[in-house]
Amino acid sequence: MLTVILVIHLMLAIGLTAVILVQKSEGGALGMGGGGMAGFMTGRSAANLLTRTTAILAACFFATSIALAIIATHQRAPSRLMDSGAPTNTPSGPLAPTPSTAPQLPAQNAPAAPAGNAPAAPSTPAAPLAK
Repeated sequence: MLTVILVIHLMLAIGLTAVILVQKSEGGALGMGGGGMAGFMTGRSAANLLTRTTAILAACFFATSIALAIIATHQRAPSRLMDSGAPTNTPSGPLAPTPSTAPQLPAQNAPAAPAGNAPAAPSTPAAPLAK
């Protein structure tokens, strides 16, 4: 429903702009008032038709504007463009494990304790980090 009213609203805006630009102004800017429409309409009837058309398009434009405002205020679902559903203050990368879920690792310098009769693994020094 929102999309239909929005499309109608845009078509009314384009039509209203076109009708306003066609009207003859006081300075005679883009108007087609008399000369080009020789046998079709007189200047006065063309002006009345364009004025009436402008008023009807303007009234419809205001009605669709009010309808869009009412629909926007009563809409409960978040907009897909503005809100993707994820909070913005959470990190986007993987989370660090909490102490309760982190695996228990032996200390770096202490050799691993042998389990039962198994021989102890030789301890290897940690390689320095390259920068």
